[in-house]
Amino acid sequence: MKWIYSFVFVLCSLFMAQAETMVIGTYNIRNANAGDSTNGNGWGQRYPYIAQQVQFHGFDIFGTQEGKYHQLQDLKNAMPGYDYIGVGRDDGKQGGEYSAIFYRTAKFEVLDHGDFWLSTVTDRPNKGWDAVLPRICTWGKFRDKETGFTFLFFNLHMDHIGVQARAESAKLILKKVKEFPEKLPAVLTGDFNVDQTNESYLLLDNSGIMRDSYQIADFKYAPNGTFNNFHTDMKTDSRIDHIFLTKEFKVKRYGILTDTYRMEVKDSDKKEQSANFPKEVSLRKYIARTPSDHFPVMIEVEIDD
Repeated sequence: MKWIYSFVFVLCSLFMAQAETMVIGTYNIRNANAGDSTNGNGWGQRYPYIAQQVQFHGFDIFGTQEGKYHQLQDLKNAMPGYDYIGVGRDDGKQGGEYSAIFYRTAKFEVLDHGDFWLSTVTDRPNKGWDAVLPRICTWGKFRDKETGFTFLFFNLHMDHIGVQARAESAKLILKKVKEFPEKLPAVLTGDFNVDQTNESYLLLDNSGIMRDSYQIADFKYAPNGTFNNFHTDMKTDSRIDHIFLTKEFKVKRYGILTDTYRMEVKDSDKKEQSANFPKEVSLRKYIARTPSDHFPVMIEVEIDD
């Protein structure tokens, strides 16, 4: 009889250990432009590192901001097993920047998806309130193919100038979540262009509908804020890229990923010599660069049944 109890205990332990987890991210990948290329931060050199970073850290689903159509295609081609949903904010097709959502096709099925503009007129391209640019939110209804867990995912990029536009956009998102025909768990990612002290941030975090994942995480890794302006030697405490969640998600880990890569300095043959490391080690002068002017945010969540 003792072995039966042991067998049941092992089964229960295995069941508990297999609680569903998901890795969620948000990443402003920076629009491709000539100025960045001139300054050594061109898209062509950056995106392979973005793709490797996403895959190494095991993102299951993540929102992107600023990417244009060709950038999203580059990322998709560099990340086998991922696809995305979304449209360009300028024409609702392929024009302008997207707020695209990437997801692992082996894990998720897209049941429905759509887009709306952050404005009083939500069904076509336009600028809302005091915004200086049209701003779009892409959403998807996703189902986990293995467990059947179904949830909503919203991703946006709020205006960088319009104070009223950001506050009204926060209210609009909450309205969309509440009015969705099915009361499903929901995730909201994005570049909100405000930090954790701002009114529009607090409208979301104090809403009683969603919380900032940072605030409820069991473990936090945040050595910097989320905007770096392509500088590796700058520090900020401001988090302007956020992941908000409804109560069904338990946040195990929260991280701001401050990964960098190295770019060779032209016409430099200088090697560092030291008695403190083996002679077989060769150190050369390189420049540290960031894959984007924002650091991505990554969280690992468990689903609260």
